[in-house]
Amino acid sequence: MAEPHDLTALEQAAAIARGEVSSVELVEHHLRRVAALGDTVGAFVTVTPELAHAAARAADAAPAQGRGPLHGVPTAIKDLTLTAGVRTTFGSAAFADFVPPVDADVVRFIKAAGLVSLGKTTTSELGCSLYSEGRVAPPARNPWQLAYTAGGSSGGAAAAVAAGLVPVAQGSDGGGSLRIPASLCGLIGYKPSRGLVSGGPLGSGAFGLPTSGPLGRTMADVAALLDVMAVPVPGEPYLPPPAPPGGYLAAARRADPGRVRIGRFTTPMLADEPVHPDCVAAVDTAAALLTALGHEVVEVPPPLTPAAWPLFEIIWYVLALAPVPAHREPELLPLTRLLRARGAEVSAGALSATLGELQAQVRLGAARTAGCDLLLCPTLAAPQAPVGWFTADGDPAADFDRQRRFSPYSAIFNVTGDPSVSLPLATTTTDGLPVGVLLSARYGDDARLIATAAQLEHASDGWDRHPAIWRAVDSANVNGDGVGRSPS
Repeated sequence: MAEPHDLTALEQAAAIARGEVSSVELVEHHLRRVAALGDTVGAFVTVTPELAHAAARAADAAPAQGRGPLHGVPTAIKDLTLTAGVRTTFGSAAFADFVPPVDADVVRFIKAAGLVSLGKTTTSELGCSLYSEGRVAPPARNPWQLAYTAGGSSGGAAAAVAAGLVPVAQGSDGGGSLRIPASLCGLIGYKPSRGLVSGGPLGSGAFGLPTSGPLGRTMADVAALLDVMAVPVPGEPYLPPPAPPGGYLAAARRADPGRVRIGRFTTPMLADEPVHPDCVAAVDTAAALLTALGHEVVEVPPPLTPAAWPLFEIIWYVLALAPVPAHREPELLPLTRLLRARGAEVSAGALSATLGELQAQVRLGAARTAGCDLLLCPTLAAPQAPVGWFTADGDPAADFDRQRRFSPYSAIFNVTGDPSVSLPLATTTTDGLPVGVLLSARYGDDARLIATAAQLEHASDGWDRHPAIWRAVDSANVNGDGVGRSPS
């Protein structure tokens, strides 16, 4: 028999609208799952049951007229995202007791749409790494296999959605931070076009690389949450592209992008790294499905090459220079301290020259793939990585290099500002763990990207698949190998 968490986010909202369940009941159900499994998968840094109950009661009391398609649905906010009155640690012991006085714009929009946050999800320290293993919460683990990482920096959000703790979650992506966890955990992670989602009222800098975006199990859910987030805000530094007729949910439901030309490549862009056969096979599967749907798939060179890595590397060092109280610097992780030390050595002139050269590389890359509406490549160079694998030898420089080699694709689309989505199209041949593919569009063409991804989802007979832990009802029913045991 279906449980509330078996329903998609849109289905949960529809059940509320029909009077079959209340937001309070959905919140209580999901909070029980958070209490049972949250620490097991390392999903949350802070859980806010009192605030969630209050928000759910308000959602139930709101007039039926004017409710959005996700009204009353449980969700969660990434711990990098400012949330007024709620501890927000940025994944760091240096901010373990920080409580922001304001909401990020995206949090305001999520609340205004009637969604109910259950708390703050685990992230990497200051968003600096593609795994979420810090000092303020248990490591974010992959619900499909607990020995493996859920990724980062939106690792807790992915763990929460993949384990059925919330149906959709807000995350952010500055170098793959939504798409990497989505690929690892069998989800859809969407990085919008630059400027589509406000970064305000603070944090709109960072050279335009980071943006908030949605994580979910279906394209319709992801598109619906994107509609909630994509509210124009005066004063934003990047002009948002116009929304499609009816919004992005309508584009996902139509699932009709017209005939598109798709450039396919598997050569890594930020590292000269062998690509796992399962990752290549996933791209082959996607290409075959897209061809069968009537699209043209052609081989293209990658937009950038590993020659661009030294430029991106400098940018990443500087991005690590978020303000940290001097007396709390020793509480930072070794990797964060290394990145900040290197960033402090970059002069303003060197940074300006780097940004200029990187933009020149982007222009050349766009010319190499001209004529293609979309680009198709692996999300990662390997399907999975164990918890602790990146930090295993205790050398933060080696850790950083391992991350580059593991994820040599996603960050390029943060540099270009183009929309990009990781789709859970395949599984590993040996143990059936998720393998994602990356589909990316030209800047501002989010509607066509979403429609194509939804069309691919239908052709794949859906992607809403669940790990065994999905059926576990409490932590006692979960093995160390990640296999959930339902009570007899």
